[in-house]
Amino acid sequence: MDGKQPHPIRIVIADDHPIFRDGLRKLLEAESDLMVIGEARDGFEAVKLTRQLKPDILLLDLAMPSHPGLEALRDISTQQRPNAVRVILLTAAIEKGQIVEALQLGARGVVLKDSATQLLIKSIHTVMSGQYWVGREAVPDLVHHLHTLLQSAGEEAQQKNFGLTPRELEVVPAVVDGYSNKEIAQRCHIEENTVKHHLSNIFDKLGVSTRLELALFAINHLHLKTVARVRFVSNPVGADIEVDGRFLGSTPAELPLALGLRTIRVSKKGYKPYQHTVQVLSGGAQRISVDLEPN
Repeated sequence: MDGKQPHPIRIVIADDHPIFRDGLRKLLEAESDLMVIGEARDGFEAVKLTRQLKPDILLLDLAMPSHPGLEALRDISTQQRPNAVRVILLTAAIEKGQIVEALQLGARGVVLKDSATQLLIKSIHTVMSGQYWVGREAVPDLVHHLHTLLQSAGEEAQQKNFGLTPRELEVVPAVVDGYSNKEIAQRCHIEENTVKHHLSNIFDKLGVSTRLELALFAINHLHLKTVARVRFVSNPVGADIEVDGRFLGSTPAELPLALGLRTIRVSKKGYKPYQHTVQVLSGGAQRISVDLEPN
């Protein structure tokens, strides 16, 4: 026996760049034991094709603009029976915390896009044999690897706090979520003047001058576990967005929101308002798309 699979390994590729998908398909199909059976342009299609085609391997891009890789992985992990498909994340760059989250959600591998073709093929065979693959090597002991990653991710998080104190790190998410100084004081059980003092220190340390600049900085650089991006799209455009009773902008817009249950209201004159409670999750930008009905 030559040790190869008795049947070709059936693969679905999910990536938003058609040139990358086409090139990857050709590289994989040059191998006699690999067969690409489907391609997806975003996370939604990836989940749909995985359910329909039941591939052995799903090569899933982490950073797709519509329903990113971790969100698609979360959907697959809740809809599929265990080990129904082995997911390998493909990414140009990834943080240790994201690797931990991906493995906890059921991913079997993480491969960098700049890896050599033979390394990707080796990762596929490794995962098919029941092992895990992270970066450029097999992971025989997942528990130990996760423990190491968690420690390293914690150290990285400390370095990315830009000198903010624990109390200041409590204030930042409240500002991002749109709370006033008075509301932050009540939430943190401190005086309103103390909130102003914290904000002055935060502005100085981060080099920002407004609450909006602080919110954008927090999303892009602090990687707060309590905050996520949510993209609002409506038909028609220009609808007002309210979250928990606060006006935040008009569609289309991508806004930073605190994690957890949020009451969303999208309204426009001449149309019936849309109101719904949604769960804001970490792991990439969520998308809320609303079709408003005329009155």
